[in-house]
Amino acid sequence: MDSNGPDSWLTEAGFDRPPQVDLRTDRAHSARIYDYLLGGKTNFPADREVGDRLLGHVPGARAGARAARSVMHRMVRRLAEEHGVRQFLDVGTGIPTAPNLHEIVQAVDPACRVVYVDNDPIVLAHSRALLSSAPEGRTAYVEGDLREPERFLSDPAVAATLDLNAPIALTLINIVHFLSDEAAHPPVSKLVDALPPGSFLALTAGTSDHAPEGAADGARSYADAGIELHARSRAEVERFFVGLELDEPGVVLINRWHPELGEGQGRPDGEVSVYGGVGRKP
Repeated sequence: MDSNGPDSWLTEAGFDRPPQVDLRTDRAHSARIYDYLLGGKTNFPADREVGDRLLGHVPGARAGARAARSVMHRMVRRLAEEHGVRQFLDVGTGIPTAPNLHEIVQAVDPACRVVYVDNDPIVLAHSRALLSSAPEGRTAYVEGDLREPERFLSDPAVAATLDLNAPIALTLINIVHFLSDEAAHPPVSKLVDALPPGSFLALTAGTSDHAPEGAADGARSYADAGIELHARSRAEVERFFVGLELDEPGVVLINRWHPELGEGQGRPDGEVSVYGGVGRKP
């Protein structure tokens, strides 16, 4: 691409830009809509249009996005502090937003190792921010898609960063609700099966249980931009944890998942409309 073209901001801002890659900034992308809701700067008119339409239907969408980010921090902190996990595989990473996962867990133990996986070329452009590991630890970024786990699991960077014989925490934060059950369950099962005993699954997924009208309006906002959104009941989210030992307090709305570990208390249930849970592989 021409260095003076519409994406020249990447190099000017110090980000890497993959050569010969169409960043598709003319169409909305779920990661960039999420970035917009979080107050980030890596989003474009198409993303902001969907975000504004979503906020018009669901005024609490911005607070809900922040709550999802906050619960990720609490989940990985608890995994590192209480369960002693030192390796993390984060699929569907999204655009970096400080503090990133590796910054949270390496504050607990600088030797923690993290592999980030995403299929959005914008995230690849920002991958430098995901590789600023503490000297004692290691981070890596792998281009991959949750729907094709065997492809990114075989990437040499995964084996070079993670010990596949030691417990690993697989984090799937706000990603499975962009896939139907038929598309989401098989790859999640494959990933969990590939992890050694003692590993964990940390997952969040949108629901319509507590604000059905808002969830339906939100789904239409995404659908109008060509993005699938599948809200699930609590029982449907619990299906992802079949065969795993649920960490307390089980699958709950994310504002109720260990709020004592950080910001997130006090948000109304209808404002978050996302379930979350952590399960251990026996």
